[in-house]
Amino acid sequence: MAKLVLAMFMSLDGYVAGPNGEFVPPPWSAEVGEAWAAHNLKNAGHLIYGRANFAFNKAHWTSPEAAGQAETEAMNRLPKTVVSGSMSGDPGWNAAVVGDDLPAAVHRLKKSVAEGDIYSFGGAGLARSLIAAGLVDEYYLMVTPNLLGDGKRLFDSGLPSNTLELIAARPLDIGSVILHYRRK
Repeated sequence: MAKLVLAMFMSLDGYVAGPNGEFVPPPWSAEVGEAWAAHNLKNAGHLIYGRANFAFNKAHWTSPEAAGQAETEAMNRLPKTVVSGSMSGDPGWNAAVVGDDLPAAVHRLKKSVAEGDIYSFGGAGLARSLIAAGLVDEYYLMVTPNLLGDGKRLFDSGLPSNTLELIAARPLDIGSVILHYRRK
């Protein structure tokens, strides 16, 4: 059975988006590419997105600017699920839409994904819904050397308490740290 891995980066003060909800990319290097992007895509068999994050990623990975990037082939090939109450029909980009019953959809995916795990790369709303429903099996988090001061938090109040086991902690050359946890 596949695991659901929440893979997100956040500032040292816990924000996954800036004060106006804007995307704040992490500092990048070859080591980050290997430890973050290549690691996640090597282990992913399916991707799950919220509607806005799906649209953002689809626009990027299908654009001419993405041609030649190391991750482009995998990002365009992997099957995807979009969690949305407002989207319907075929969203394209090798994706299907699920609406209301997130736990049932994730349980179906966990049983049906034969190779690799299910990776959720965000956004914050979907991540909090997955955490609140107890669906996340592992957390693969990159904490960046930024203080945003405000924005959208990954771990906000109201989430259930949970005990995690540290699998690995890896400092990176640009000052970020990858923390890999498994739910006990």
